[in-house]
Amino acid sequence: MELGQRLGTYSNATSWWLGDWLAFGQMKYGRRYKQAIAATGLDYQTLRNYAVVARRFEPSRRRPDLTFQHHADLCALPDDEQDRWLDRAAAGGWSRNEMRRHLRAAGGRPSADEILRLAVAQAQAERWRRAAERSRCAFEAWAVSVLDDAASAVVGD
Repeated sequence: MELGQRLGTYSNATSWWLGDWLAFGQMKYGRRYKQAIAATGLDYQTLRNYAVVARRFEPSRRRPDLTFQHHADLCALPDDEQDRWLDRAAAGGWSRNEMRRHLRAAGGRPSADEILRLAVAQAQAERWRRAAERSRCAFEAWAVSVLDDAASAVVGD
């Protein structure tokens, strides 16, 4: 039992370690994921997810009593809402699935008034995701910020 608990702790920590390693490497060397894929044997999407979550949650905001997946599920929310949900999950001792149920009961994404879907070329979407990564921001948050800036430039509020 003790060994299983330790392995679970290491498994959770490894997600953070890989994400931080990737974010550092990208910031310092500007390298893509090709070398990380070769070094770890993990696929691009897995590594990308680790890096996005690690960038979105600086170490001081991470909850050691919650899993990496708790944090990943909240990635698209604004920081204050992330912190509120993490606090609630920690206080309630919620599993990731329990937190997801509470999120769904609250409307899925408490901050979203409307969900927009866009059909774009794959190359365009990849370019936007690279821009978000270089901005050290979750893609959804980056897209909202860029669209708000563009609207302000046109509408002038």
